[in-house]
Order: sequence, then C-alpha cells, then structure tokens
Amino acid sequence: MPVPVPLLRPFPGLRPTPDHAAQVVAPPYDVVSSDEARVMAADRPLSFLHVSKPEIDLPEGTDPHAPEVYARGAETLRAMIRDGVLVQDTQPCFYVYRLSMGAHFQTGIVGGASVAAYDANRIRKHEFTRPDKEDDRVRQTDSCNAQTGPVLLAHRDHPAVAAVIARVIKGRPAYTVAAADKVIHTLWVMDDPEMQETVTKAFDDMPALYIADGHHRSAAASRVAAMRRGNDGGGACESFLAVSFPMTEMMILDYNRVVRDLGGHTPDSFLAAVENAFTVEAIAGLARPACSHCISMYLDGQWYRLEPRDPPPADPVARLDVSLLSDRLLGPVLGIGDLRKDARIDFVGGRRGLGELERRVDSGEMAVAFAMYPTSMSDLVAVADSGQVMPPKSTWFEPKLADGMVSYPLDWC
Repeated sequence: MPVPVPLLRPFPGLRPTPDHAAQVVAPPYDVVSSDEARVMAADRPLSFLHVSKPEIDLPEGTDPHAPEVYARGAETLRAMIRDGVLVQDTQPCFYVYRLSMGAHFQTGIVGGASVAAYDANRIRKHEFTRPDKEDDRVRQTDSCNAQTGPVLLAHRDHPAVAAVIARVIKGRPAYTVAAADKVIHTLWVMDDPEMQETVTKAFDDMPALYIADGHHRSAAASRVAAMRRGNDGGGACESFLAVSFPMTEMMILDYNRVVRDLGGHTPDSFLAAVENAFTVEAIAGLARPACSHCISMYLDGQWYRLEPRDPPPADPVARLDVSLLSDRLLGPVLGIGDLRKDARIDFVGGRRGLGELERRVDSGEMAVAFAMYPTSMSDLVAVADSGQVMPPKSTWFEPKLADGMVSYPLDWC
C-alpha cells in the first residue's frame, strides 16, 4: 500500500532558470494544434512545445501518438536538463503562481496533489474522460518521467492560505513571463518550512478540491501511480502536478455552440419548433445572455433571446443552461444527441466573442449559433459534490495555465 501523502504537498520542481523562462514557457499542449505549435515554436528552440508537442520536431504527418513522438519529447526534456535550461530545486517547495489577464488576476499554490485523494473523490471531477486522451497522457508522463502539464484545481477560500500567499508575493518572483496572448505568468518559490507547514495543514483541513481543467492529466496520473506502485514504493508518483486557486478568483467564460444545419427545417419552421420549449424574442444587435437560464441565438442574420417556458429542474446537471439547450432544443429539434461525436456541432470559447459566432453563421459554414451564459463555479461544485458530470464543453476557464513554468519529476523521493 502507498504511504499516505498530504492533500497538497511541496516538491522539488523542475523549472527554467530566470534567464531562460521567457523562451521556455509555452501554451498548454491541449489548446494548440500540431500545426499551430509547429509555427509557434519554429524560431524558439527552447519552447516547451518541443516537450509537450514533440511531433512538431518529426516529419509532418507523423502520428502524434506514435512511440517515437513520446521518445522525442523525453529526449528533449533530458537535453534541456543537461544543458542547464531546466534546473530542479534542491528541496521540496510550494510555488505561488499568479495569472494576470487585463484587469483580472488570480493567485494560487503549485503543489503535488494526492493521487489517493483523487481516487477517493476528495479531489472531485465534473467531466468524463476519453480513454484515448488518458492513454496519451499516460505515455507522455511515463516517457518523460515527469508531469509536465499542471491540473487546474479550485479550493474554497482559506484565510491561512491567503495569508501565506500575501507574504510570499511581497518578495521577488523567480520570473515573470508575458505570453503572446497577453496573459502574464508570475512564479514565486515558497521554500520556507513554516509557510509550507501552514499551507499543508490548511489544505489537509479542506474537505475537497475541485478539478477545473485537467481531467485527463489527473486520470493519467492515477494510472501512472498504479503502474509504478511497488517499484518505488509509491513515492513521488503518489502526487501529481497541480495549481489550486481560490474559487472566488477564478473566471469561467461562456462556452458557445454552433450547428452546421437546421436538421431539415427552414428558418421559419425552425423558429416555430424552438418556440415549443422557449419564448423567442428578436433582439437588435449583439445579444449576450444577461443571466442564467437565458440563451441567445443567432439565425439568418438575426439575434434572438430564448428563455425556457418551463422552469429548470432542481437536479444540478439538468438545470445547467447547456443541459437545457441540449435537452429542449439540440436533441428534440435538431436531432443532436451525443455532443462528443456528432460532427454537426462545434464549440467556441467565449474569449473569441459573439462576433465569431456571427462570422461562422454569416459565412455559411454554420446555420445557427447559441451564446450561453457562463456556468458558475457554484454550479460546478454542486455537480461535482453530487457525483455527477456536466455535459461536454460546459466550462471554459480563462486565463489558462502555461506549460513549462514548473514540472513535477516522478523520481524525487
């Protein structure tokens, strides 16, 4: 049996030297395509994309899940360590990580999150995972012998954690990186034993943490721990790389839907069908939803406000706006039942704006668009606490964590 570890514990991070940080830090592996990563890293030989998307350094057309891809990523990581681009701290540390995007900022703790707590649902999920994506992260983690992409967690505000963060950020950061998307990433090292003990105890006192983003990374970490358990007695593999932010500081944007056709309807017959379940009101100009249970629709050059005729149910999943849209319109009117597999539907993150929805419909690529009110953090917690999962593409967290700020070696203890 693995030795119990704290809910969140310090670890000796593998991270870029201050002189190399701006060259290393890169977007997370799962928000850029291979083609986009190849362009972004073309003149950046130290970009962490060479570790997280190693297919960019192999011939175009290479299967990103081929064994040579994982081997190339591991080789690149070892080279960055050998060349002194990445250096491992000599003692376990927590790290304070601040994300700044315009007027918004959030500041959290980087640590090793307990696999046992994840397995016991104390680190709670709100999404299903896909086996192929889990397999990808298992191979990448096992090949690199490190977790290189952090899981985004949320915790309820805790005064002791907030007080330690406030003390740490008064000091000089290890580095600050301004990313191409104008998000600023800042990291401080917390190596003070007293502060570490305070943070460890505060997290151990919390009943639960919540996965905001990174369900496949956390599931893969659990599988890697199970694979290696017994070989090293658990040790470092019993935790996974995570950044936990107070949930009151986190920002969820809308995650919108676009559909390629009207399922055989004309615009007029489609509107009539929609009116069976929603009140429909034409709106001049852009129609961003003003509140929960209010959906905006763009059809044939016109915005409409939709509100459900029947009140939402009490169930935490069924009452979500994305569920109301699926259960009362996408399924019965358009015949879209499986959002994961139906090629007729696509999803647009809220940072792209409503103009992107108009563009995709006006171009003829899509027939109709739906703008959603953002899912709330309280909705996420209610779903996770109930042991249920949200429909696909229910939350879009911004800003995104970067890869390469700090990685978690799997052989440090």
